[in-house]
Amino acid sequence: MIFNATKFLLVLVGVVSTLWGKQSFAQDGFDVKTHYKKSEHMVPMRDGVELFTIVYSPRDTNRRYPLLLTRTAYGIPPYGPDNYGTVIGPNNDFAREGYIIVYQDVRGKFRSEGEFIHHVPYKRNKGPKDVDESSDTYDTIDWLVKKVPNNNGRVGQWGISWGGWQVSMGMIDAHPALKASSPQAPPQDQFLGDDHHSGGAFELMYAFAWMSGNARARKAPTDRPTGRFDYGTPDGYEFFLNLGAAANARRYFEDDVPTWNDYMKHGTYDEYWQSRSVPKDLKNINHPALIVAGWFDAQDFYGPFRMYHAMEKFNPNNKSTIVIGPWLHGGWARMDGDTLGNIRFGSKTGVYFREEIELPFFNYYLKDKGELNLPEVLAFETGANKWRQYDRWPPKNTSEAGLYFQENGRLTFAVPTTNSSRAFDSYTSDPAKPVPYTAEIRTIEGHTFMVEDQRFAWTRPDVLVYQTEPLKDAVTVAGPITASLYVTTTGTDADWVLKLIDVFPGDTPDPDPNPQGVRMGGYQMLVAGDILRGKFRNSFSSPEPMVPHRVTHIEFPLGDKHHTFLEGHKIMIQIQSSWFPMFDRNPQKFVDIYHAKDSDYQKATNSVYRSSKHSSHVELTILKNQ
Repeated sequence: MIFNATKFLLVLVGVVSTLWGKQSFAQDGFDVKTHYKKSEHMVPMRDGVELFTIVYSPRDTNRRYPLLLTRTAYGIPPYGPDNYGTVIGPNNDFAREGYIIVYQDVRGKFRSEGEFIHHVPYKRNKGPKDVDESSDTYDTIDWLVKKVPNNNGRVGQWGISWGGWQVSMGMIDAHPALKASSPQAPPQDQFLGDDHHSGGAFELMYAFAWMSGNARARKAPTDRPTGRFDYGTPDGYEFFLNLGAAANARRYFEDDVPTWNDYMKHGTYDEYWQSRSVPKDLKNINHPALIVAGWFDAQDFYGPFRMYHAMEKFNPNNKSTIVIGPWLHGGWARMDGDTLGNIRFGSKTGVYFREEIELPFFNYYLKDKGELNLPEVLAFETGANKWRQYDRWPPKNTSEAGLYFQENGRLTFAVPTTNSSRAFDSYTSDPAKPVPYTAEIRTIEGHTFMVEDQRFAWTRPDVLVYQTEPLKDAVTVAGPITASLYVTTTGTDADWVLKLIDVFPGDTPDPDPNPQGVRMGGYQMLVAGDILRGKFRNSFSSPEPMVPHRVTHIEFPLGDKHHTFLEGHKIMIQIQSSWFPMFDRNPQKFVDIYHAKDSDYQKATNSVYRSSKHSSHVELTILKNQ
């Protein structure tokens, strides 16, 4: 499969994200208008604001149907009672099956009334007129079960990305009619890993594209999305380098994007962000949930795992399942799922999810149809290309193992034996020439960089490289991956980026057909990677300068993975101090980076230690006894 940048730009800017899959399934032979009638409504909330809602009801009224609800900030076209979508629900299998499909513009977006607030926090103690997305979902469901003819009194909700967050909010203080929820790629904390930040670093490229297309203030309800931002160049690296500090985006946004201005005032994990963290509020949830994640989700990878663990902690008896497949952001909804970029997975994992998991889940809980034998965890093991079932995540039969940095770029499972104070490797990090996150020329972040060949980076002098010998036995990771580094810098702040890479053998065959001329021999597949902004090493709420030349221990997560490094492959680690323009540049000076001046950006010499005392390594969760 060749990555289609135009198609996935729509996913990024979110114009039609609730309708993902419509282009993929538009030619499936099902005519929505023949089988469904469409109606449009303004549904009142408890504070008097009315939300625009579209209802697709089966024309066959001889039986009752469950309601399947999606609430989104991205628009629900086509608007107009005589304009029908080509696909309704997650896919037209739901339409064939017989569901009342409901879409709603959230408050302040498109045709709904009210003010849009980015991820408005949940309010625990509401007065009669207090609202949030939890109460809006409740009021919507209450109206639907009372007003929509031929419903069976049961409601399910589903959504991807922002829609997945809406689902998680709707699960809190849920309406009694809500019987099943599927939060898919749900962001749960947008300072700690989802969408706009990771490790305290700002996801500049994605945030800029998302807010320019989705967070602009509006003067009145509309059914027209914001136009795409004109970068004036296809080269995002150049555009964002010229932009400078993130606050300089006001030259393009002025006060038209209030969320950007909010972000620029909240550069630490303060009450603004803490109040918006969802997991703390996921309590007393009694209906089943189907949580969906993608191993190669560039936007909301951490959210589904945080949600899963919160559900297990606060609702241990809840019937919840988490499904993690080899997908990009939302890819399970619209792609076959047998490939991503140049990587092949051996089966149509997306089709499998839609037909064997998603539809049966809702049929079982909303229609009492069929049998459902879902495990608590259904995880695809990349590398080996197999689905695995577990009764918990991480699996029980795992152990921790460290991959340690050695001299001459070696990487082994043994702790270094040298105690020399000179056992370190150094590089010069220059903010004027940051390390790119991709070899592609693009202005939006994209998706396939998550499995991209890293050979474009490993020869740079500002990238440290360590790798094992070819593996004599396969190594399967099944759980968290953690970077544990001993470092120094000549500055007072620094970013630390670590990438875990699967290096294919030199005789790996090329794709067939191979129109792109891809060479898979020696391919350096990115498996996991993340960043830590040094000033947040001890606290995301209270940053501290790094002390020049002082050896400092830092740890940060690279997320969870389920991947097998096959026999004959090598495991590689790359370390660098920029990942641009996915993340904004660190001036390498302890300042408010959002408002840094050009003069604040300076070169620094950064070092990573590899002695017995300062044994930098990556901690892997290894699966045993397969």
